[in-house]
Parts: sequence; structure tokens; C-alpha cells
Amino acid sequence: MSELDKRISLPTSRSRVSEAAEQRRTASLRVQRMRENLLAYGFLAPSLLLFAVFLFYPMFKSVYLSLHSTDPTGQIAAFVGLDNFKAVFQSGLFFQGMKVTLLFVLLTVPTGIFAALVLAALTHNRFKGMRMFQFVFSLPVVLSVGSSAVIWKFLFHPTLGMLNYLLGKAGIEPIPWLTSPDWALFSISIMTIWMNLGFNYIIISSGLQGIPDEIYESAKIDGAGALLTFRKISMPLLSPTLFFVTVVSMIGAFQSFGQINILTRGGPMDSTNVFVYSIYQEAFINFRFGTGSAQALILFAVIMLLTLIQFKWVERKVHYQ
Repeated sequence: MSELDKRISLPTSRSRVSEAAEQRRTASLRVQRMRENLLAYGFLAPSLLLFAVFLFYPMFKSVYLSLHSTDPTGQIAAFVGLDNFKAVFQSGLFFQGMKVTLLFVLLTVPTGIFAALVLAALTHNRFKGMRMFQFVFSLPVVLSVGSSAVIWKFLFHPTLGMLNYLLGKAGIEPIPWLTSPDWALFSISIMTIWMNLGFNYIIISSGLQGIPDEIYESAKIDGAGALLTFRKISMPLLSPTLFFVTVVSMIGAFQSFGQINILTRGGPMDSTNVFVYSIYQEAFINFRFGTGSAQALILFAVIMLLTLIQFKWVERKVHYQ
């Protein structure tokens, strides 16, 4: 081989060596990435399994049942297509249940958020003894729906309840809290507001604590009062927290069931028969799982639509730092 051939072949062999090294490096990175993905999926496997068993399977099962009719024992009888959905709208179950549900949402969500906001603002200052008030206002979050409903059932008792006892001491006639169609939904709303107060208070109070103190000090130096500071500084900076609480509270209000089942069972005269309780009656009392599943899917669509509307229009007014 001549000297010229050696000079030409040397760069060629070097390029082949570099290409082989690059291929080995690429293969090594691919194997490493695959191992990382397998490790990640291994950590996610328990959560994915729980989601599959308790979320995805019931959802697909509901879709399947909504397209079939069932016999009195709850077994699949025949494929009916969209007839179950038509039956829900034609029977008036949707409109009656949704009317009661919307009224329940209007009674509980704005009032609950406003009450938590006021309490969080009052306990935001670090005065002596304020920890005790924060503990008391957060206490409802540790109680279950069943425990809270039993407590309030005793409070609402027409003759032995503490509420009517106090009204009697004030010279006011006893109120039929759970036995009158005019008072039943209002009574359950009071209990629900109190039950959700702990969660709302903790979230809003945490949002207030996340606002830097320097902003308040600057406003105080500029001569801004407490109300003006709260309206112009606290509320805009707290808007992401309030938006989150609003979305969660609305979804929770649409899904409320436990307190209604324990206190009134949808009565009296269907005045507290919210849409979720109607689903329970249709599926687990009347054993019509087809129409019950159709109602559940309709409720899911309504909640998703309202949530998307909130993210589409309400979130525009949210001020992110």
C-alpha cells in the first residue's frame, strides 16, 4: 500500500470507529431509557391497578349497563340501545333531580366558600389564642359524612334537638327541620356547609398564608386600610385558591349522597331527592341498573360540562402570580 493510500484509509477507519462508538452509545442510552421507563411503570403499577379496578372498570361497566335492560334480579335482559336515556328524560327524573340538585348547589357552594373566606381572613393575623380558633374551624374535616349526619340528626330533632330548644328559649316556635318540604333541603344545606367548612377553611387559609408579608407592609405604608388591602391585594392573589375551592366544592355538591340518605332519604315529598339519590333509588332499590347507569352517565356529563365552563370562562378572572 502506497503512502497516499494509507493517508486516505486512515480517516475512513477513524470515521468507522466513531460511528460504531456512537451506535454503542445510542444503544446504551436506549437501554437506560427503557430501564427507567420500566422502573417508572413499576412504581405506577399499584396506582394504575387501583384506578383500573375502582374507576375504569366501573365506568365501562356503567356504559355497558346503560345500553341494556335488566330483570328484577339485576341481571342483563336485553340490549336496548339509547332507550334508557330516553326513559330518563321522558319520565322527568332528570329535570326534577337536577332542579333539586342545582338548588342544593346554590345553597351550599357560595355560602360555604364565603364563610370559610371570612373565617380565614379573621384568623389570618397572628394574635394570641388564634391557634385555638384555627383548630376549631378546621375540626369538621376530620369527621366522616356518616358521623356528621348523625350529629346533626340529633340537633335537628323536632322535640329533643338542641336547635329547637334554643329557639324555644328565644320565644320562637319550633321548626320542622327535616319533616317539612320547605325546610328539609335548607336544613341539609346547613349541615353540608358546616361539614365542608373545615376543608374550605384550610385551603383558603393556606392561600392567605402564601401571600408575601412585604405586599401588605407596602400597602400599609401607602395608607391602605384593612378592607381596601383585602379587596385589592388579598382577593386577586387568592383567586387561584378560590377557583380551586369553587371547582372542588361544586363537584362535591353534585355528588352529595351520605347526609341525604341518613337524614331524609330523599323526602319529604322528594324535596331533597337530589340526582345522586335518584340514581341510588333506581339502581339499588328498584334494581333497574340500566336506567340507573344512564342517570350516572348523564350526571357525569353535566359535572364535566360545568367544570369545563368554569375552566373556560371563570379561570380568565384568576390572577396567577
